[in-house]
Amino acid sequence: APIVEQGPGEFVAEVGQLSGQPAFVDVHAISEVEALLIPPEKLRALMIEEPELGERIMHALILRRVVLIEAGSGGPVLIGSESSPDVVRLQGFLARNAYPHQLLDPAKDDDAARLVQQYAPAPADLPLAVCPKGTVLKNPSEAELASALGMVPVDEANQTYDVAIVGAGPAGLSTAVYAASEGLSVIVLDARAFGGQAGASARIENYLGFPAGISGQALTGRAYVQAQKFGARMLIPASVSRLDSTETSVTLQLEDRRRVKAATVVVATGARYRRLNVPNLADFEGRGVWYWASPIEARLCRNEEIVLVGGGNSAGQAAVFLRNFAAKIWMLVRGPSLEESMSRYLIDRIAGIENIEVLTQTEVVALYGSREGQLERVSWHNNVTGAKTEKPIRHLFLFIGAEPATTWLNGSGIVLDEKNFILTGSDVVSDGHGSNNGATRPLRLETSVRGVFAAGDVRSGSVKRVGAAIGEGAAVGAELHVVLTNGKAGFAREARSSGEYSASQQLSAGKRL
Repeated sequence: APIVEQGPGEFVAEVGQLSGQPAFVDVHAISEVEALLIPPEKLRALMIEEPELGERIMHALILRRVVLIEAGSGGPVLIGSESSPDVVRLQGFLARNAYPHQLLDPAKDDDAARLVQQYAPAPADLPLAVCPKGTVLKNPSEAELASALGMVPVDEANQTYDVAIVGAGPAGLSTAVYAASEGLSVIVLDARAFGGQAGASARIENYLGFPAGISGQALTGRAYVQAQKFGARMLIPASVSRLDSTETSVTLQLEDRRRVKAATVVVATGARYRRLNVPNLADFEGRGVWYWASPIEARLCRNEEIVLVGGGNSAGQAAVFLRNFAAKIWMLVRGPSLEESMSRYLIDRIAGIENIEVLTQTEVVALYGSREGQLERVSWHNNVTGAKTEKPIRHLFLFIGAEPATTWLNGSGIVLDEKNFILTGSDVVSDGHGSNNGATRPLRLETSVRGVFAAGDVRSGSVKRVGAAIGEGAAVGAELHVVLTNGKAGFAREARSSGEYSASQQLSAGKRL
């Protein structure tokens, strides 16, 4: 379908080209054309050297992606029922990665129905994913879909990056922006999507500089593009299963058996929402139990009563967002009030919303489902009065605290606290090995393993806020320079001899962000 016709003085580009991803649109010359061809690495240089022109180009690239997402142009076509758990799963994956796509319901679209007859005779084959190159996938995993779409680039096997960042939430993206802007070679890995928990926030209103508020997707999406502008490499989705450190570099083992080498690593894997202590909870995950509230989940619970569990800011933001869709929101809080864990502005807003009812000192005790495995009823209990309530509820949203995503660090030598958050700086007990700066203690954000840092929610003692995570990402960027200039002389000598030495490692010891 035609999008636009351009003439002299205009340019054709798409934001995915900044990271070497395939473009979502084709361009056809309809008359004689004289064009200047600028490859991605030169485009980044142009935007930095010519800031006014770069601002116009970047603004256009972002708006073009927004238009493609709204129109569903250029990406895959998903075929299946909009209420199907696997459709919701794939839609959520694509939406969180700002990837355009369309959804066709075979019950309403004749073309989609014919494709189902041809490719998916068994119900388990649905949904279908029809990719732009013509590949048809049957109920693919996120990794399979990403591979078919070219979302995950193939890296040079022998390259050693200055910095590998595990986790593309606010802390990881902040680290990538500051490190890449200083000339370091940076690769960012995330198992699912950029943005982390913050990316699922409907509206963040207490972040500095955005008095009208901004959605988590918009805030982290800008950071994602900004990091690529400075040359950061994005590997999403890519799940890291193990970290191995040596005297010269750190190796990240990926679940698909690939390996990524780096002189330093920043762990910014954040934290995950806890699960309810209900025996059959896992049976309903993706079938009525949700851990984030995006427009996809909101669409499913339109005009229905829902239950939302949690008393923190994330729970408050989700409740305010969902009130425009749900007929009634039962907000369950285990504590005596919202004041203990929620910002005042959210408490006041929730108090003024008629279809949100807050029930304190209350917990979910049982879940019941249909024969098809869909959540149908929820039972909760007041811990003070003993009153038990059971209602026909098909959607349960959970925002109940956080558990650090650190299980993949088992056996790495990184020391954790009693709650499995990563210890850094002076909290790390000295073992005599010292740190890259020659002191007896690690740098403030450095872990017990030399050259490995932690930032954001995954770090022990961190403030669990978006602004704090972004600040730690900027701070760890400065500490990386100390490591790369002072503490890796041995690596530098070896890398020079093997041709892997990065020019960025020649930065002076006094250079800071």
